Amino acid sequence: MVMLLTDAARRALLPGERLPPLPVPSRIVSNGEYTPPPQSVRLQGYERRFMDAAAFRARASGQSLAQWLRSPAAMAGAFAALNESFGPHFAVGNGEADDAQDAQARRDALAQQFIFDDQVHFLKDDADPALFGALTGLIEITADLLKLPHAGRFTIEHIKFTQFLKDIYLDSDTKIALLSGAPSDDPAGWMLTNDMMAAARDAVNEVAGGTRLLTHAILAPGHDGWLDEIDRVHATIRPSGWKGYSVGEPFSPSQHRWRLDDEALMYPAYDRLVRAGVTNLCIHKGLLPDNAEDILPGAEPYARVDDLPRAARDWPQLNFIIYHAAYRTIPGPTAAELARFEATGRIDWVSDLAEMPTKHGVSNIYADIGASFAFTVLTHPRLAAAMIGMLVKGLGPDKVLWGTDSVWYGSPQWQIEAFRRLQMPPDLIARFGYPDLGEADSPLRRAILGENAARLYGIDPSSYTGQGVETHHLESIVAEYRARGGGPSNMVHGYASHA
Repeated sequence: MVMLLTDAARRALLPGERLPPLPVPSRIVSNGEYTPPPQSVRLQGYERRFMDAAAFRARASGQSLAQWLRSPAAMAGAFAALNESFGPHFAVGNGEADDAQDAQARRDALAQQFIFDDQVHFLKDDADPALFGALTGLIEITADLLKLPHAGRFTIEHIKFTQFLKDIYLDSDTKIALLSGAPSDDPAGWMLTNDMMAAARDAVNEVAGGTRLLTHAILAPGHDGWLDEIDRVHATIRPSGWKGYSVGEPFSPSQHRWRLDDEALMYPAYDRLVRAGVTNLCIHKGLLPDNAEDILPGAEPYARVDDLPRAARDWPQLNFIIYHAAYRTIPGPTAAELARFEATGRIDWVSDLAEMPTKHGVSNIYADIGASFAFTVLTHPRLAAAMIGMLVKGLGPDKVLWGTDSVWYGSPQWQIEAFRRLQMPPDLIARFGYPDLGEADSPLRRAILGENAARLYGIDPSSYTGQGVETHHLESIVAEYRARGGGPSNMVHGYASHA
């Protein structure tokens, strides 16, 4: 996988695995697509306040600090500390961080909430093996529980896939995940091939005893044989949908950029997808570094969403699912973008996406919030809430999908908790008519966290909760894992600024 960060730049950064293991990260971590920013003053304050209270709370609970940091009470304490830094954006019960039983009861009450994560990945390929030595014992336990083959000695090669299983299925409330990848102009640089993703899907579902992992296939317009690959994949792999990068690839300048409304290039592909019975086409949009013109010259016209309305009108048989909700700047927002939001209520490219049903009369456009939610909720929770509000208001409450871009950001549980707790600021409700998000298990939150994606991918959520037929085998694995002391590592996997 080619990365925009040079070797020299990465050597000057801090590996994410060395960050303090807080339940909610205190720094923005890059997966290699951009230079991570210095830790903000507010996130410094969050980290300091949380850690100042952590030792006392751990002693009071009779746990070691390491044990307490992995507990539901610590998660509550993290959001309480974030409220002190950013203002009261997250719902935290009185005394929840100090009452282990109360915190655990809340976690247990929400554990059966149906969560469909429509954007997950494996651990980055060039992770430093030396950073993961302490994990191998726990990874071995996990592999034994999941009945994964191993020779008794684990290397980084085992941790990639096994860590994915641990973070997604054992350490979070995720019920179903959709495995994604990314293309590269260099065939050796693909994150995962279509066949690799299908193999992972089949392995997970066999171990879990049901449907727990779905997969994309990657659409690669302009690559040799790319149209024939559509037919081959549907004959042999049967993916649940397709994903494309109109910027060509996210990690370096590409020779294969394209527009959704390019009739000569793309419409023959749409025809093949429709004839194969495909309904879901996911497109990576937005997420450009603020210096994109320097490192990805010419990419911006292909990252915007102005090519979407015509394609959506011309192909009503397809659901166009726009990944990252087209949120423009990573790891942004810039000061100018924040000022523009406060003055006008607009968020670059997200507003354009949300306005399409009204402006263009299309009803087959969806927004996934993967990565964009993780960035904004850690840096500007008010903006994160506004993004959710404008998408729900503009596209409809049934058109916003949950994604986390994990495992780049570790287990997705902190993002799940952030979304369950995030509150819509009253002034945004009054000024723009954004919806109140409701309680942690409100109908709107349930729709976004899983029910909307379930409908698109033909999944019955009731099969994954309570006594549903899809619950038993994996739930027993999770119960045994936790009884044996398993729990989240609170690690993230990428690059962070030292400052």
